[in-house]
Amino acid sequence: MKNEKSKIDWYILISVSALMLFGLAFVYSASAPFSEFKTGSTETFFMKHLWKVLFAIVLMFVFAKVDYHIWKKFSKPIMIIALIFLGAVLIFGEEVNHATRWLDLKIIVFQPSELARFALVIHLAVLLARDQDKIKDWKKGLKPILVFPGLIIVLIVLQPNFSTAFVILFFTISMIFIGNANLKHIAVIGVSSLAAGAIAIAYKGDYVLKRIVAFANELAMTFGGGTEADSVNSFVQYGYQQEQSLLALGNGGLFGVGAGASRQSDLFLPESYGDFIFSIIGEEYGFVGVALILMTFMFIFWRGMLVAKRSPDNFGYFLSFGILASLAISVFVNAGVNSALLPPTGQPMSFISYGGTALWLNSIAIGILLNISAQSGIYPNESGNPFKSK
Repeated sequence: MKNEKSKIDWYILISVSALMLFGLAFVYSASAPFSEFKTGSTETFFMKHLWKVLFAIVLMFVFAKVDYHIWKKFSKPIMIIALIFLGAVLIFGEEVNHATRWLDLKIIVFQPSELARFALVIHLAVLLARDQDKIKDWKKGLKPILVFPGLIIVLIVLQPNFSTAFVILFFTISMIFIGNANLKHIAVIGVSSLAAGAIAIAYKGDYVLKRIVAFANELAMTFGGGTEADSVNSFVQYGYQQEQSLLALGNGGLFGVGAGASRQSDLFLPESYGDFIFSIIGEEYGFVGVALILMTFMFIFWRGMLVAKRSPDNFGYFLSFGILASLAISVFVNAGVNSALLPPTGQPMSFISYGGTALWLNSIAIGILLNISAQSGIYPNESGNPFKSK
């Protein structure tokens, strides 16, 4: 193996940059009708997204140059800041679509839950690397690790934002699993968390529960159960987005209707340029288009696991895996929602959907991953078992 350093994994850099740049075209096509309706110009939303993408690319390059070990010093301060913002959004945030998720700081409007997820990636990597010899001990090893994830999930549920809380729960379980925690402890955490989540939905998530019922009714119809009236009534009220999303994917067929020719983006599909942009890609570029998008993400994950395998230390290993796990969960939840394989949630398609908070934080995370790759001597012509633990 070469011992040179300072050479990042260019395959990851080029793949992520391509997703963001192609995302510009996707956002323009998906947002143009709504942008014209809202502002009188088809380009307003596109121009806003353009500068966010350019800034994201700059962030990725800048953080690729920052030694990833520095994050050990800042993991707890970033976590505390994230918790403060999560508390602030409950007090000062504006309610949109049955939830209070966004905080307006005048200079920027952002989603604190995304910052919390980013902070958790770093903090869990620090703790797992530090406490490997105690990880199988519940009181001394695992219990302290779960304090911050628990606080974050509770604050996010209070918004309420059950989809992001579920993503963070699944991510945390993935991290402690790869960190060699006791499987019995992981099972207890999973079961107790799901039970608590069910209680929280019953108590505070009436709208979420109705969406789940709508999703269940549609599944029942698909497999020959339930009644058409139940399916139609619940879907009209709480599953409209997924119904329009499926129409978009169905219209696309194998090769799509062509760039800019989407019909569902003509004010039929809400959030067509945000959480449901994946469906518009499917309509305009067909099954081939969405398959290429998913294959690109899979390629990034594979390259990222090579980085994790060859990272210089345990912290680099867990940090690489955390970045990849967080990204992978978000991507496949979004794709699952767009294709009605999962109940509707508010997860954007990473690097592609319109927005700022998630795009910037994901770009910083990729920058960190690139720095780890530079220090581990990864080159495009090398390969190996990406799942080998440190």
